[in-house]
Amino acid sequence: MDKFRYIYNQNKLHFKQKTMLKTIAFQISDTIDTKAFKDNYTGELLSFDADELFYGTPNSRYIYIVKYGAVAFLGYSDTEMSQFISFLKEYCENPLENRLREEFIIETNAKADRIGHAQIALTQFDDHVVKIIMLNVAQSVAVDYYAKNAENLLNDTKKFTGLLEKTGSLTISGRKLKRYIGKTINLKSRIAENIYIFNSPPEAWENEYLSRIDLGMKKAFDLHIRNKNIQEDLNLIKENLDLFKDLLQHRNASTLEWIIIILILVSFQTDFCCTYFSFNITRLFNRLYCYKGGN
Repeated sequence: MDKFRYIYNQNKLHFKQKTMLKTIAFQISDTIDTKAFKDNYTGELLSFDADELFYGTPNSRYIYIVKYGAVAFLGYSDTEMSQFISFLKEYCENPLENRLREEFIIETNAKADRIGHAQIALTQFDDHVVKIIMLNVAQSVAVDYYAKNAENLLNDTKKFTGLLEKTGSLTISGRKLKRYIGKTINLKSRIAENIYIFNSPPEAWENEYLSRIDLGMKKAFDLHIRNKNIQEDLNLIKENLDLFKDLLQHRNASTLEWIIIILILVSFQTDFCCTYFSFNITRLFNRLYCYKGGN
């Protein structure tokens, strides 16, 4: 079976008049167990693979879920979305207290296809087009999440570099430094695992119209540029952390050297005292002996 599978044939959605729709995407966690969710959720599944789930209803309402922690809706109220997210959290790892949100407007039955900032006008509209749009909005909110994580790490390292510039010393402890290194490696690993999100989906490979919509939305969202900026931030963070690690090792080595010097001095002083005490005791006994012999 192919990685990507459609449950039923493309269903074209017809709108006699211009219609304005809105798709909303949320970043709700680090990851979502899509397999476990699929096994337990009874909604009508339009398409799926190991990393994503796409649900639809006959009245043109859609839900798109991806394993990197994002979910997108089309045609749902705020209350319905909130209820669904509460249910979905059972399948989330590290749910976010303050979830990120991104909205995108869809104009159907347009005279020409146009893609702009936060809005798209379409001459064709069907399940495949809906999925391409929701996929890109979900990608965008995920990139926002990664960017905020990278920005927080970078701001933390800037605090220590600022103190290093002012005081000439590094105040971070070895344990705290290891935590920062771990956070950086973890974030880079998560981005590397989900790097496929910047690729075009399988549907777009064989359909020129879908490919044009997908590439246009990626350009409108600046997905590749934003991902590049994240990578640059992470590389800068890594350079700073490597510097901190070298300084910390030097500081520990200097501390060890002083400990050795102090131990040598203490040992020397102890030996000196013992020798001096032994010498004086010997002289004392000799004097006592001479004194008794003279008597």
